[in-house]
Parts: sequence; structure tokens; C-alpha cells
Amino acid sequence: MKIGRRKRNIILSVVLCVIPTVWTVWGNTALMVSTISISSSRIPAAFSGFRIAQISDLHNAEFGKNNAELLKLLSESRPDIIVITGDLIDANHTDAGIALCFAQESVRIAPTYYVAGNHEAASPQYDILKAGLEAAGVIVLEDETVYLERNGETIALLGLADPDFTVKGDMFGEVPAMASTKLKNLIGDESGYTILLSHRPELFETYVNCGIDLVIAGHAHGGQFRLPFIGGVIAPNQGLFPNPDKPEKFCITSGFQVQ
Repeated sequence: MKIGRRKRNIILSVVLCVIPTVWTVWGNTALMVSTISISSSRIPAAFSGFRIAQISDLHNAEFGKNNAELLKLLSESRPDIIVITGDLIDANHTDAGIALCFAQESVRIAPTYYVAGNHEAASPQYDILKAGLEAAGVIVLEDETVYLERNGETIALLGLADPDFTVKGDMFGEVPAMASTKLKNLIGDESGYTILLSHRPELFETYVNCGIDLVIAGHAHGGQFRLPFIGGVIAPNQGLFPNPDKPEKFCITSGFQVQ
């Protein structure tokens, strides 16, 4: 009887180890499209049905040869624009060629906008990557504002450079104030609808206080560690069990549709 109980305990332990492992492998290799509808009285009528596809935190990963599977999903989503919110490369094993190959195909699908992440800030190849992206036709936003125009109406699209380009580690907590100053300068007298591209979701309160209407960010990977039926266990700079009901849920890698 003791042997039977011991076997059951061993089997249970193995199952409890295998399930998270399989889930992790699947989560890192499977492709899914999440669609979120954004409604606001501030969105110009001309932008009804405007589709934004977000790609974030690829870290030099490839889905199919030359990212063919990912590009197929992007194309099928019929986006009006594509936004890449950082960590397109991985600082620990950077391959700018993979990133640029993806970007060259992305711009064929839709106009593509990009902000860098902390991995770009840590990579000595960032200047090469940036030059290659711009040569491919990607619009790189480093503390800049551009305007999306549709049928005579506009939306402001802002892009923040990752704070790691300026401050490493934020030991003294100056990043929120720095981000606030940059955003206020970018917004200026703008009173229309604003969309912010930023790698950092943990600065969401700063973005809101600056009057940003919609934030599209990355970095958190939907939770750096995820469990079946539970979701994200930990997210960088957001702590344990990040609340999916907070606005940060709009900062995971998703497809966006503005209505």
C-alpha cells in the first residue's frame, strides 16, 4: 500500500513538472492573434475600423523560415499599420539580419512603425539595426510624433525611446519624470486622439497623467512566466501576478482594432 502511494506521488510529481514545461514550450512557439476593439468618442470618425497590428519582443525568434508563418498571419489580419514595440533583437545573441528580413517583408504588408526596447539599448548593433530598418522603409520613432491621416482627419502617433538608452537601472527613480517631460514636449498643444508606442508598460500611470489616449507597449510578454489557467506569474517591473484587469492588459503583444 505504501508502494502504491509512493508511485502515485511520483507520477503526480512528474505530471506537475511536465505540464508547465509543455505549456512553456508551446507558449514560446505557437502563434495566436488576439483582437481588441478600442472605442472612444475622441477617435475621429474617419478612423472607424482602423486596424493596428502589434508585434513585440520577438528577440530574434523566427516562426517558420524567414518568419513566413508570422508574416502570413500579419497579412491575413489586413492591418492599416503595423507597430513594433521593442526587443526585435536579443542583446545576448543579436542577429540583425533576422530582424531586418522581417522588417523588409512587414513594410510590404502595411506601413510599419518601430520603437526600440531595452535589448536594443543594450546591443552594440543597434545603430546597424536602426539604419537597416530605416533603409527598409520602417519609421523609427525616437521621442518623436508623426500623424496618421485618413479622409482628412488625423491621429497623433508618438514613440518613446527606451529609458535604458539614457538611464541604466533607474536607481533613483527618475525614469517616470523623464518620460513625463518627453511626452509633454511631444504632445505640446495637441488636443486630438493620441496613441503612444513605448516598450515599457510599467510607466502606464505616467502616460495616463500626460493625457495619452491609447498605449501600445511590450516588454511584459503577457507575464514572463505563465501557468495554465492562471496566466502571467511575474512581469518585469510589475511584480507578481500582474492584474489582467488593469489597463496594462493593452500592453501585451496583441492585434489592435480601433473602432
